[in-house]
Amino acid sequence: MFLQIILLVLGFVVLIKGADIFVDGASSVAGNFKVSKILIGLTIVAFGTSAPEFAVSVKSIISGNHDIVFGNVIGSNILNILLILGVSSLFHSLTVKSNTVKKELPITMLITTLFAVLLSDSLFDNVNNAFTRGDGIILILFFLVFIYYLISIARNKIDENQTEEYMSLTKSFAFTIVGIISIVLGSNLVVDSASKIALTMGVSQKLISLTIIALGTSLPELVTSVTATKKGEYDIAIGNVVGSNIFNIGLVIGLPVAIYGGVSQINFNIVDLVVMLISAVLLFVFSFKNYKITKKEGLVFLILFVIYYSYVIYMG
Repeated sequence: MFLQIILLVLGFVVLIKGADIFVDGASSVAGNFKVSKILIGLTIVAFGTSAPEFAVSVKSIISGNHDIVFGNVIGSNILNILLILGVSSLFHSLTVKSNTVKKELPITMLITTLFAVLLSDSLFDNVNNAFTRGDGIILILFFLVFIYYLISIARNKIDENQTEEYMSLTKSFAFTIVGIISIVLGSNLVVDSASKIALTMGVSQKLISLTIIALGTSLPELVTSVTATKKGEYDIAIGNVVGSNIFNIGLVIGLPVAIYGGVSQINFNIVDLVVMLISAVLLFVFSFKNYKITKKEGLVFLILFVIYYSYVIYMG
């Protein structure tokens, strides 16, 4: 137990430092290529910080721990909005670009709704919730539409107004790569040690997946978004969360299920799915109102986070 606690602390240290390097590197990459930072947030940062979820998903499907696969993604998507944007907005109100409100956030709501519907078999035909290979392929197809959208904005959106000085391109990529490796290693240390501590204390697999593993695999997003907010890189903070949620559903769930086959029974209730949907809708509503997520709205996110996880822990 003592060794696991030491590894847990070490994991946090590596994670936090890695996120600091990663944000600097990703921001500098955007500057060098003169592309918008929201695009970098939606791609490099989002994919990088979703790497732990993807690794956990593949490992869990292969080993037959299906509750961990879905609990990881549902929990992470809820945490990304309620906790990560909630905490980030306490440091500074998050400015949201109009294009993000009109396009990326509706895409997030659509894929979240699609995922919830595909998971809700028991509501329609009174059978156990299942997730088939066909469901996984549907999510991948939707994800490919998102990738096509990203390619189109990468071609059309060149930011010629950037006047900041950036690191050289080689150094920018080096920072980005070292940062993401540190983030993945740090988060793996945190998840593994926290899970072992929880199992020693007799906590159920479902509760571990919705709490410790979801929080652990969301730590890259949390630390990256908070670090980006403190540096004034609001596009990276927002793009990180929006992109990560889409990556989590389209890639982290869709790809392993499509490759390794469907899951016959999933032990999650409607409350988990409803909170995931509410989180996505609230993010759109708050952003649409004045193109900002204010500190007050961040507090609303955090209050919902506390209420939901109090329920999860109580039921677990």
